[in-house]
Amino acid sequence: MSLPVSHAVDADGIGWDPAGGANGFTPETQAALRAATAALARATGTGPAAAPVKAVVVISAKEKIFIAGADLKWLSRLADAQEAVQMARAGQELFSQLAGLGVPVVCAIHGACAGGGYELALACTWRIASDAKETVIGLPETGLGLIPGWGGSTRLPRLIGAPAAVEHMLRAALVPAARALETGLVDELVPVADLKARAKAAALRLAAEGAPARATPPAPPADFFVAQRKLAAARLRGQPAPLVLLDTVEQGAGLPLDRALALEAEKFGSIAAGEVAKNLIQVFSLKEAGRKANLDAWFPPAAAPAPKAAPAAPFQIIGIIGAGVMGSGIAQWCATRGYGVMLCDTERPALENAIKVIRGLFDDMIRRGQTTHPAAHKAMGSIGVTTNLDDFDGCDMVIEAIVENVAAKQKLFAELSKIVQSDCVLASNTSALPIEELSAGAAGPERILGLHFFNPVSRMSLVELIVGRHTAAPAAAAGLAFAKVLGKSPVICRSSPGFLVTRVLFFYLNEACRLWEEGVPTPVIDAALHEWGWPMGPMRLIDEVGVDVTDFIFGEMEHYFPGRFQRTTICARLLAAGLKGRKNGASSGFYTYESRKELLNPAVAALAAPGPATMKAEAIVDRL
Repeated sequence: MSLPVSHAVDADGIGWDPAGGANGFTPETQAALRAATAALARATGTGPAAAPVKAVVVISAKEKIFIAGADLKWLSRLADAQEAVQMARAGQELFSQLAGLGVPVVCAIHGACAGGGYELALACTWRIASDAKETVIGLPETGLGLIPGWGGSTRLPRLIGAPAAVEHMLRAALVPAARALETGLVDELVPVADLKARAKAAALRLAAEGAPARATPPAPPADFFVAQRKLAAARLRGQPAPLVLLDTVEQGAGLPLDRALALEAEKFGSIAAGEVAKNLIQVFSLKEAGRKANLDAWFPPAAAPAPKAAPAAPFQIIGIIGAGVMGSGIAQWCATRGYGVMLCDTERPALENAIKVIRGLFDDMIRRGQTTHPAAHKAMGSIGVTTNLDDFDGCDMVIEAIVENVAAKQKLFAELSKIVQSDCVLASNTSALPIEELSAGAAGPERILGLHFFNPVSRMSLVELIVGRHTAAPAAAAGLAFAKVLGKSPVICRSSPGFLVTRVLFFYLNEACRLWEEGVPTPVIDAALHEWGWPMGPMRLIDEVGVDVTDFIFGEMEHYFPGRFQRTTICARLLAAGLKGRKNGASSGFYTYESRKELLNPAVAALAAPGPATMKAEAIVDRL
């Protein structure tokens, strides 16, 4: 059995340590890395039996991954705070051993470098990353209810400054290599083909000249941590990790490295074995399992190609019909993933507005560090617009995102199926309508399926892949592969009314409206669910979805589930008053949005029935 970590010394005195031979850190890989590092320590002259090693390069043996962090099963089995502290100290000591070799240590990063993988990189003298799209870097631990506990919470602020480090760690996301270079997470960006050679050159240079002096990052403003605590408490209610991270960074800033690391380990231990961390790790694990979704349960194995057999990028040109919120969002996201996009709408002004919206989405991604100006400019250039369906004859897939109306979608698919090539996959972004109804009258219904994206498309990872009664295995497999190329988490659903999300969500929203009709005020309902942990309350969510869309789906649910779903009337009453929510530029629904902060809409309050003066939040949550 081969070890997951090994080392070798070349003729130029460079020690090569392929520490990323395994996907993530386990006790076994840590032990192997510890042994390899100890052997290199002996070879550098810091131990007995010295040999002429001038520098060390840490590089992965994997083609598309560096190190994906600590094994989540290991983390989830932590029994108590003491065991968690011991785990943190062991990792810190290992990386300090690497940092203390007495020779330059260069980290050559290609592929995912996450969590403990980047904490290892932080312990190195110099960090070089490949410019490949697979290379993403960062410390996402707060998203798992943890803080970086193997030195990341201490070393990153000392490298790039507390404000930038805190922003990165609280965002809990990996960033592309180019963004990592901009923010100082890495020191060089090189073509992947040159990574090994450039890493060796850097190692020899550092061995000959020494490491360049790094400027000490300026201290953060006096009120920085106070402001960050307020933001974290407001945005991430019920999650201790962000506040623990802020305490760790603030308290460790003035300490020597060894004492700061000890503090970090104690802080890590205080939350790592808690219920919040265990639950968030479980949620992450379930999401990752969802990314491996396949069609085995939907088609006989001979009929459905396995996911690995599906093409990595099944399409090149994506057509999108409907330049509203969803159509614009889908177009923008497809462009970010390298597809050519043709966006169609019957109204030229709608297309012009869509281009403005898409530019704004790219600007937002740049601000968030999710892309760069050159990449955004290139993606923007891949989007074309048209008012003519005939321009879709060269598309590999067409997604419709028009009004939720069966007749309109049927007519569109019937026309479209005569224009596109016979192997073009057709998809509907419908949130509730059965696919077989929409494909009635279309040529080739076996190539029609549902791809239900969620708003905002650029931030919501979920997509429902709806298999209709007539959908064939090749179309479904292509749709699944497409969703994965987009970086989404596909959930495969049968074509039944409401699919999965809408069926669950709109029963919830309808019951919230029933509470309102019984006299419970809008802010009381929303506050109860917001405090419980939802990003927003149900009435606020209706405004975002659109009062018109909500009322339409209420009607569909009542039609398909007679006796089980009794439609409330408040959304119809809001529509009659011209209140559509916040969608498509509308400024009023349950709230008004003309100021920078949403305000309770007095026009809606005037429609409310007299009801209970108070209703406990717990009772509202239980009801919903």
